[in-house]
Amino acid sequence: MSVTRLILAVLLPILGGCASHAPAPVEERGAATQPAAAQPAEPAAASDPGVRYHTVKKGETLYSIALDQGQDHKDVAAWNNLDNPNLLKIGQQLRVTPPDNAAPVAVAKPVTSSTPIEVKPAPGAATGGSNSASLKREPKGGKLAWSDAALAKAQQAEKAGVPAEVKPELRPAEPKPADKPAITGDEVDWMWPANGKLIAPFAEGSSKGVDIAGKAGDPVLAAAGGVVSYAGAGLRGYGNLVVLRHNATYLSVYAHNSKLLVKEKDTVARGQKIAEMGSTDTESPRLHFEIRRQGKPADPQKFLPAR
Repeated sequence: MSVTRLILAVLLPILGGCASHAPAPVEERGAATQPAAAQPAEPAAASDPGVRYHTVKKGETLYSIALDQGQDHKDVAAWNNLDNPNLLKIGQQLRVTPPDNAAPVAVAKPVTSSTPIEVKPAPGAATGGSNSASLKREPKGGKLAWSDAALAKAQQAEKAGVPAEVKPELRPAEPKPADKPAITGDEVDWMWPANGKLIAPFAEGSSKGVDIAGKAGDPVLAAAGGVVSYAGAGLRGYGNLVVLRHNATYLSVYAHNSKLLVKEKDTVARGQKIAEMGSTDTESPRLHFEIRRQGKPADPQKFLPAR
């Protein structure tokens, strides 16, 4: 027992000292002295869901990108401050939606069609009675001889409702069609752009439109009213090409023409001849026709009337 007591007497002070001191906190000195890693800047597209960007891929041109996005190639060039639209780099980011400060579509405002007509009282009207003051007017063609009969006749005319003042009619100004689609709603009245036989249907993933057979020089007609968004040969595989914008949703494409009869920004009517059929970038005379809905190819036969 004496040995046990002796051991306890030695251990108790040691255990008491350990229990009276709390464990020292762990300090991460490296984390405290080093600044937090900089986070990558958030792209504009993420902060604004309405903004879209396109990454340029091999073989793409400004014309093909604009067509696939349902936009005008000149607008895309302006939104991205492109001095030379033909010099694109693989991996380059292009904005394909308009900025907030883009010029709005012009709205017609009412204007007056003529200046107000000033009606002057005849001399002495201020001293006469109320009826004579309103009736003794100076006609534009000259003065009427004064008489009791003339006054009585004028009084009868006033009772019949002759207005004392003529106000100009307000008429809205005629809108300018230069940069506006012929159809402003989402509905489009489609027609076949050529009379030939359908030789190649639309196929998802392989053919973006339909091919219509014909002879060189056959008329190519606008399938609906709209504005020429592009006219040229800058899109590989399409030859001489016309693109029409019908509204904010729909574009139509007319490819392989031998001759173009319209230029960019022209306003065309439904059924108007816009080109002549040809075989540019294809094996035989034909019209390759596409309908793009918000830039994406759609089956034209779902929109064109049955025949």
